[in-house]
Amino acid sequence: MSGRIAADVEMRESDIRLGADELPYVHKVGKPPKQDLLKEIRTALKETFLSDDPLKPFKDQPRKKKFVLGLQTLFPILNWSRDYTLSKFKGDLIAGCTIASLCIPQDIGYAKLANLDPQYGLYSSFVPPLIYAFMGSSRDIAIGPVAVVSLLLGTMLRNEVDPVKHKQEYLRLAFTATFFAGVTQAALGFFRLGFLIDFLSHAAIVGFMGGAAVTIALQQLKGLFGIKDFTKKTDVVSVMRSVVNSAHHGWNWQTLLIGVSFLTFLLVTKFIGKKNKKLFWLPAIAPLISVIVSTFFVFITHAERHGVQIVRHIHKGINPSSVHEIYFSGPFLAKGFKIGVVAGLIALTEAVAIGRTFASMKDYQLDGNKEMVALGSMNIIGSFTSCYVATGSFSRSAVNYMAGCNTAVSNIVMSFIVMLTLFVITPLFKYTPNAILASIIISAVLGLIDYDAVVLLWKIDKFDFVACMGAFFGVVFISVEIGLLIAVAISFAKILLQVTRPRTAVLGKIPRTTVYRNIEQYPGATRVPGVLIIRVDSAIYFSNSNYIKERILRWLRDEEETFKDQPRVEYMIVDMSPVTDIDTSGIHALEELHSSLQKRDVQLILTNPGQTVLDKLHASHFADLIGEDKIFLTVNDAILTFAPKMEQA
Repeated sequence: MSGRIAADVEMRESDIRLGADELPYVHKVGKPPKQDLLKEIRTALKETFLSDDPLKPFKDQPRKKKFVLGLQTLFPILNWSRDYTLSKFKGDLIAGCTIASLCIPQDIGYAKLANLDPQYGLYSSFVPPLIYAFMGSSRDIAIGPVAVVSLLLGTMLRNEVDPVKHKQEYLRLAFTATFFAGVTQAALGFFRLGFLIDFLSHAAIVGFMGGAAVTIALQQLKGLFGIKDFTKKTDVVSVMRSVVNSAHHGWNWQTLLIGVSFLTFLLVTKFIGKKNKKLFWLPAIAPLISVIVSTFFVFITHAERHGVQIVRHIHKGINPSSVHEIYFSGPFLAKGFKIGVVAGLIALTEAVAIGRTFASMKDYQLDGNKEMVALGSMNIIGSFTSCYVATGSFSRSAVNYMAGCNTAVSNIVMSFIVMLTLFVITPLFKYTPNAILASIIISAVLGLIDYDAVVLLWKIDKFDFVACMGAFFGVVFISVEIGLLIAVAISFAKILLQVTRPRTAVLGKIPRTTVYRNIEQYPGATRVPGVLIIRVDSAIYFSNSNYIKERILRWLRDEEETFKDQPRVEYMIVDMSPVTDIDTSGIHALEELHSSLQKRDVQLILTNPGQTVLDKLHASHFADLIGEDKIFLTVNDAILTFAPKMEQA
C-alpha cells in the first residue's frame, strides 16, 4: 500500500501558501499500515533464494506425485523423454556426430593445455556429457573440456606441482581440484546461491576471455614452431622472448609448414561457415580432417625423424577409476580446494552464460540452479573417473545448435563416439603432429575474442570498457590468475562505486506539463524560483548516506552562487521515487540535512517515498520532525502547495 490518503477536509489557513484562497486537490501521504516483521523476512528470503518459486508444482499434490516430480526435477530427462520421437533423434544423431568430430581433436589439445596426457581430454568428453544429459536442463549445450578452464587449471596446478618431475602427484591434484570444482558448483545450486556468479560483470568476462584466448594462442607457438625449450610463463613478453631466442636453432621448418598450412585451412573453413550458415558443418569437421590428413602425411614420410614432434601414445580404453587418487587429507587437500573453487566458478560462469544464450534463442526457460547442480554432479563423478574439469563449450554448443539438436541426447551420441574412439581409434593418433593440435586450438580460441562486444562497451559505458581492458591486459601481460583477480576486483569496484557514489539530479518542470525531470537530460525544463528539486537515484545506506547529504548541500550552494539575482531558495524538495530502501545511517543523514537546511532557513520537503522508506521515516519519527505535511505524493503536489504562483505561470 502506497500510503496515499485523500485530503477530503478543507486545508487549514496555516497550510495556505502565497496568498492562495484554496489549493487544488492534493493527495496527502499518510502513515502506512504496520507491516508484519515475519512476513517481511519470509518475503525477503523467498525473493533472494526462491525467486522462481520452485516448490509451486509440489503444492496440493499427493505424496506419490511429489516423489515423481522430485525425480523429474533432479533428472529432467524423465520429463522430456516422454515426448521424444524418432524425428527428434535424427536431429540429435546428426548434431552428436558433428560435435564429436570437433571435440575429439580439441580434447587432445586441451589436455595438453592442462599439462595432462591426451587421453584425459577424451575421458572428460565421455563421462561428464552422459551425466549432464540426465541432469541438465539445456537442450543445446555441449559438454567437455574447454580452452580457458584447461589453461587456468594447468597454470594453477603447475604453480603447486611440477607436471614433469612429479607427474603422479600432479595428476592426483588435478582430480582433487576437479572434485572440489564439482562440490562448489553443486553447493551453489543446491543452496540457490547462483546469483553470486553474477558479481563477475559481463565486461570483466569479455576481457578475461579475450586475454585468455591470446595467452592460449601464444602458448601454442611452441607446437606450431616445433620449439623444444619453451618458457613455462604465460605472459606475452616471456613467450615472445622465448620464441625469438629460439629462432636460430629451435624452429623446425617442417613443423612450421604443417602448422601454418592447416591453420590457414581451419581459418578459411571457419570464415566460409560464418558467411554461409548452411555450411556450418565444414568448420566442424575441418579439425578432424586436419588430424587425419596430417597424421597420414607424417606416417608415410616419417617426418618425426626430422624433428616433427608427434603425440606418440594415447592410452587405450575407457576411464579408469580415480577415487583412490583424490587427496582427502594432507597438504594437497587445501591446494586442491583452492584451485577447484576458482576453476569451478569460471567453468560455471561460462556454462550458464552459454546455456542462457541458446535458451533465449529457442525461447525456453533455463533454471540456473538446476544447471549448477547438474554441472557440479558431473564434475564430482568425473573426478572419480579420471576426468578433469568439464563445462559447456561455446564453439561446440554453437555447432550443436546449428546442426539441429533437439535435446541433450546429442551429448549422449557424442559421448558414445568418444567411447568408441577410446576403445578402437586411439592408437591411430600416434603419428598426429603436435603442430596440428596447436593449429586446432588457435583456430578455436580466436572465437573467444569478442571484438564487437569491446566496441559496444566503449560506446555504452567507458567504465565497463576500462574493466574489460584491465582484465585483458592483466591476463596477457602478467598471468591468468592475476587477470582473473583484476576482473573480480574491477567488478566489485564498480559495484562499490555505484553504491557509495550514487547519482543525484536537479529537476525542472517540462513546459505545459506537470512532469519534473533532470534538467541535463531535458534542457528545456525550467527551474522553479525559490525551490530546488533534487532526485536521489539510489537506496540510502551507511555506505553512501554521508555523500548524499553533502552532495545535496553542494547542489544548494551551487544554486545560490549561480542564480544570485533570483529569489533565494526557500524550499528543498528531495524526490525519493528511486530510493528503494533506507537504513539508520540514511535516517541520521536526513536528520543532519534537515538541521543544516534549518540554519539556512530552507524547508526540507520529501516526495513519493516508497512503502519501506516511508515506514522507516515514521518509525524513526523523522516524519514528525519535518512534519507530515512536508511529505507529498509527487513533486507537482509539493509545488502546488508551496509555490502555486509558479504552477499558474
